Amino acid sequence: MQALAELDLPYLPVETEEFAADPVRYFNAAKVQHPWIAESDIGFFIHEYTAIRELLLQDDKMRPAYDGIIEQMGARGTPWGRFTEEQLISLPAEKHRFLRDTFAAKFTPRFANQLRPMMRQTISELLDEWTPSGRMDFEEMASYFPISNMFTLVGAPREEIPAIRSSLETLGLAFSMDKNRLPEIHEAYERLEDLVQRLIANRRANPEAGNPDDLLALLINTGDEGNVDPRQLADLIIFFFIAGYDTSKNVLTYAMFKMLDRPDIYERCGADHEYCRKVVEESLRYFNPGSVPRFAAEDIVFRDVLLPKDTMLWFTLNISGHDPGTFEDPERFDPDRPIAPEKRQIAFSLGKHMCLGQYIARAQLQEALHLIPQRIRNPRLAGEYGWRPYPGAWGLKGLPIEFTPA
Repeated sequence: MQALAELDLPYLPVETEEFAADPVRYFNAAKVQHPWIAESDIGFFIHEYTAIRELLLQDDKMRPAYDGIIEQMGARGTPWGRFTEEQLISLPAEKHRFLRDTFAAKFTPRFANQLRPMMRQTISELLDEWTPSGRMDFEEMASYFPISNMFTLVGAPREEIPAIRSSLETLGLAFSMDKNRLPEIHEAYERLEDLVQRLIANRRANPEAGNPDDLLALLINTGDEGNVDPRQLADLIIFFFIAGYDTSKNVLTYAMFKMLDRPDIYERCGADHEYCRKVVEESLRYFNPGSVPRFAAEDIVFRDVLLPKDTMLWFTLNISGHDPGTFEDPERFDPDRPIAPEKRQIAFSLGKHMCLGQYIARAQLQEALHLIPQRIRNPRLAGEYGWRPYPGAWGLKGLPIEFTPA
């Protein structure tokens, strides 16, 4: 057995702009030196698909690392620091299981499918607003899709969308480990918490004034039935805002980016609603925003390597689909590629921390990918784009396009 400290591991400059622009290149180079683990200034990165799966399914030997991130960021004792340490995925095992079991039965494919008409209306209204000029920043337009859906689902006042969107943009950068962002992170969190607390208080005071079938009612009623603490209920709603924003927006933007060079895929999406399911799954294999941080809760021996207790591990869900040892020709974007069940994309994580909102996210992406090509014809890149920091909510920063409005 080898100790982790004795290994000659590749080093990853994950905080740099160059890394964020092409992490796959760096991870592929790292594989030459070591097949599944690399080191960085913020911890160790597990980058082989099979290693990610095998270790994440040993979640009982690990604990969420958000308390360590808060410590590194110097945010302990702040409202955002408290939320980050106490959010659903950070809770001790028993509390996490209780909350997850309480709400998981409600977040089903059937529930997500009931939301599809609302999703279609939302993307249609956005396209009405954004397409007439024949030019847009697609990433900016896409950002209004998940947040508009969420506002509808919780009965939030739509005039507050711009401010909360700005807050979610900031909070999506929180785990890029840049302390200089702390003041704006704190301000963004407090604005979002204020909205959520007002929504809950208003709905409890005037239950007849809201939609009895919307997501806010479902969460409040389910929480009351399960005797969920009011603080945990508010945290859960805040968490759904944060988790549901960047995932859908960044994946939708990247899917458009890839299809600019694949008009055959793009046009087929507009003609074939069912085909969009395949494009969603291939998009999630090829790209997703997330890296999952964990601490080893005990000494872990994996593939004859000792990972000591309290080692910070980052699981690279976002590039796991590029592993050449798992996926044939992984750089080919092919929605028709056959995928065995044991080689499915893992964008929504695995085990007890698998994303509760995955069915809503998939439905949003499918509906958007079907309607956008019907309204935006012959899209083409029309300027420079950038990249968000890694390993936060990674993805494209801006995607200027020109097109023919339908």
